Amino acid sequence: MNIALIAHDKKKNDLIQFVTAYQGIFEKHTLYATGTTGLKISEATGLSITRFQSGPLGGDQQIGAMIAQNNMDAVFFFRDPLSSQPHEPDVTALVRLCDVYSIPLATNMGSAELLIRGLELGLIEWRNIVKDNCDSNG
Repeated sequence: MNIALIAHDKKKNDLIQFVTAYQGIFEKHTLYATGTTGLKISEATGLSITRFQSGPLGGDQQIGAMIAQNNMDAVFFFRDPLSSQPHEPDVTALVRLCDVYSIPLATNMGSAELLIRGLELGLIEWRNIVKDNCDSNG
């Protein structure tokens, strides 16, 4: 599965701790992240992560493009709901794309716990069927 990891500045440490706690699950998947988040997670865990630009510089949009091309299977986006974000339209667009393409999205620790356990149990293997159908239909 292709998994995106994104976190606003005040949530980066939460995501790092989360990925560290579930490193054994994450290492079985292909990981993508926005710039600084990906760097910090990689440094903390040693996991291989493909890094995009930082969120405000287009990283959210790069991940959104993967979603629109049916190349992303799950998104862990630890958002800070108490701080305004200068790139809020990009954040809203990314969340919208997850809804449009039925991509599982965890935006906080509670939903992330459920999503990671679902990954561990194989509960989103249906994404492989969706990708296969899209590949065969061109």
